[in-house]
Amino acid sequence: MGLFHFGKKKEEKCCCGSNPAGTGTENCCCNDVGDSLTSIKVLGSGCKACHELYENTKAAVKNAGLSVEVEYITDLEKVMGYGVMSMPGLVFNEKVVSMGKVLKTADVEKLLERLS
Repeated sequence: MGLFHFGKKKEEKCCCGSNPAGTGTENCCCNDVGDSLTSIKVLGSGCKACHELYENTKAAVKNAGLSVEVEYITDLEKVMGYGVMSMPGLVFNEKVVSMGKVLKTADVEKLLERLS
Protein backbone atom coordinates (compact mmCIF):
# COMPACT_ATOMS: atom_id res chain seq x y z
CA MET A 1 0.00 0.00 0.00
CA GLY A 2 1.49 3.33 -1.07
CA LEU A 3 1.41 6.73 0.51
CA PHE A 4 -0.86 9.36 -0.99
CA HIS A 5 -0.43 13.11 -0.59
CA PHE A 6 -3.65 14.87 -1.45
CA GLY A 7 -3.80 18.65 -1.55
CA LYS A 8 -0.25 19.17 -0.34
CA LYS A 9 1.83 21.22 -2.73
CA LYS A 10 5.57 20.69 -2.68
CA GLU A 11 7.21 23.81 -1.27
CA GLU A 12 9.57 25.47 -3.71
CA LYS A 13 12.99 26.22 -2.24
CA CYS A 14 15.37 28.91 -3.37
CA CYS A 15 18.80 28.06 -4.75
CA CYS A 16 20.39 28.13 -1.30
CA GLY A 17 17.50 26.22 0.28
CA SER A 18 16.61 28.91 2.79
CA ASN A 19 13.44 30.63 1.71
CA PRO A 20 10.68 31.41 4.21
CA ALA A 21 7.91 28.81 4.14
CA GLY A 22 5.49 29.30 1.30
CA THR A 23 7.19 32.29 -0.32
CA GLY A 24 8.75 30.54 -3.34
CA THR A 25 11.89 31.63 -5.15
CA GLU A 26 10.76 35.17 -5.93
CA ASN A 27 11.54 36.12 -2.31
CA CYS A 28 14.85 34.28 -2.23
CA CYS A 29 17.49 35.89 -0.05
CA CYS A 30 19.91 35.63 -2.98
CA ASN A 31 17.87 38.10 -5.04
CA ASP A 32 18.89 40.93 -2.71
CA VAL A 33 22.64 40.55 -3.17
CA GLY A 34 22.94 43.11 -5.96
CA ASP A 35 24.11 43.16 -9.54
CA SER A 36 27.87 42.78 -9.08
CA LEU A 37 29.74 40.64 -6.62
CA THR A 38 32.31 42.62 -4.66
CA SER A 39 32.85 40.49 -1.55
CA ILE A 40 32.45 36.89 -0.44
CA LYS A 41 32.86 35.77 3.15
CA VAL A 42 32.64 32.39 4.80
CA LEU A 43 31.69 32.68 8.46
CA GLY A 44 32.68 29.95 10.85
CA SER A 45 34.41 28.79 13.97
CA GLY A 46 37.33 27.07 12.26
CA CYS A 47 35.68 23.64 12.38
CA LYS A 48 35.92 21.04 9.62
CA ALA A 49 32.50 21.94 8.12
CA CYS A 50 33.32 25.65 8.02
CA HIS A 51 36.69 25.00 6.40
CA GLU A 52 35.03 22.71 3.85
CA LEU A 53 32.59 25.49 2.85
CA TYR A 54 35.55 27.87 2.54
CA GLU A 55 37.38 25.47 0.20
CA ASN A 56 34.22 24.76 -1.83
CA THR A 57 33.55 28.48 -2.17
CA LYS A 58 37.10 29.20 -3.34
CA ALA A 59 36.79 26.41 -5.92
CA ALA A 60 33.43 27.78 -7.15
CA VAL A 61 34.86 31.29 -7.51
CA LYS A 62 37.83 29.92 -9.46
CA ASN A 63 35.54 27.79 -11.69
CA ALA A 64 33.40 30.88 -12.40
CA GLY A 65 36.49 32.84 -13.42
CA LEU A 66 35.84 35.57 -10.84
CA SER A 67 38.57 37.69 -9.31
CA VAL A 68 36.83 38.16 -5.95
CA GLU A 69 38.78 37.13 -2.87
CA VAL A 70 37.01 34.78 -0.48
CA GLU A 71 37.49 35.80 3.16
CA TYR A 72 37.28 33.32 6.03
CA ILE A 73 35.92 35.04 9.14
CA THR A 74 36.35 33.15 12.43
CA ASP A 75 35.95 36.07 14.84
CA LEU A 76 32.70 35.10 16.59
CA GLU A 77 31.81 38.74 17.32
CA LYS A 78 31.93 39.50 13.59
CA VAL A 79 30.00 36.32 12.79
CA MET A 80 27.27 37.28 15.26
CA GLY A 81 27.15 40.74 13.64
CA TYR A 82 25.73 39.06 10.53
CA GLY A 83 23.04 37.37 12.60
CA VAL A 84 24.39 33.92 11.79
CA MET A 85 23.53 31.59 14.65
CA SER A 86 24.22 28.34 12.81
CA MET A 87 27.57 27.90 11.12
CA PRO A 88 28.96 27.84 8.57
CA GLY A 89 27.58 30.95 6.93
CA LEU A 90 28.10 32.34 3.45
CA VAL A 91 27.90 36.06 2.74
CA PHE A 92 27.81 37.79 -0.67
CA ASN A 93 28.10 41.58 -0.67
CA GLU A 94 27.39 41.73 3.08
CA LYS A 95 24.14 39.73 2.65
CA VAL A 96 23.83 36.26 4.22
CA VAL A 97 22.90 33.79 1.46
CA SER A 98 23.34 30.53 3.38
CA MET A 99 23.80 29.36 6.93
CA GLY A 100 23.98 26.14 8.84
CA LYS A 101 25.08 23.85 6.04
CA VAL A 102 28.08 22.98 3.94
CA LEU A 103 27.29 23.80 0.33
CA LYS A 104 29.00 21.74 -2.33
CA THR A 105 31.07 23.56 -4.95
CA ALA A 106 28.24 23.14 -7.49
CA ASP A 107 25.74 24.71 -5.05
CA VAL A 108 27.96 27.75 -4.57
CA GLU A 109 28.37 27.98 -8.36
CA LYS A 110 24.56 28.12 -8.68
CA LEU A 111 24.46 31.02 -6.23
CA LEU A 112 27.20 32.79 -8.18
CA GLU A 113 25.32 32.26 -11.47
CA ARG A 114 22.32 34.14 -10.07
CA LEU A 115 24.53 37.22 -9.90
CA SER A 116 25.69 37.03 -13.53
